[in-house]
Amino acid sequence: MTPEALVRSATAQSAVPFVPEIRLATAAEPYELWDSTAREAPPFWAFPWAGGQGLARYVLDHPGVVRGRRVLDVASGSGLVAIAAAKAGAARVIAGDIDELAVAAIGVNAAANGVAAVIAARQLDLAAGWDAGAADVVLAADIFYQRELAALALAFLSAAARSGADVLVADPGRAFVPRAALTSLTTCEVPVLPVLEDGQVKTVTIYRLEP
Repeated sequence: MTPEALVRSATAQSAVPFVPEIRLATAAEPYELWDSTAREAPPFWAFPWAGGQGLARYVLDHPGVVRGRRVLDVASGSGLVAIAAAKAGAARVIAGDIDELAVAAIGVNAAANGVAAVIAARQLDLAAGWDAGAADVVLAADIFYQRELAALALAFLSAAARSGADVLVADPGRAFVPRAALTSLTTCEVPVLPVLEDGQVKTVTIYRLEP
């Protein structure tokens, strides 16, 4: 089964709770899907996570952040934030994720939301020396949940900021968020799936990372 066929067979299109303008291929049960795919990494691509919902909402409500600009969405997962950027008028969006199933899911979701022409889904490994290229805006949501990944992400995002990109980050209070490097812009209360989180609502903070 191809990655795209697996994504389609394991999910159903559903409106995102905090961003109902966008529909995603969403799995009914995370652990059953994880078992069935026999992957080391959880299926982050199959659910709208709190940080992604918050950042997507922010981008749609503040379209000037991305309108007419080249955008890179880091650790894109389902492609939720990338889709929001495309809908808000970004000139071009690269949605990057290390998981080939996420890359497939991004393609499925971009097509379902009518923005496939704007979004390019690519495998992106932060440990492999990627850089933000010509991106004017770099977006990252819910990326600071594990120590090593948080360090890689901060190094990548900081380099992008030093290169002149506007870097926006969303985080729902994960353990390794580097608050000293971030400036808070706003917060929002985001509904989440209790099976994924410790509750039904998470407070998500939208930050700007300064050079």
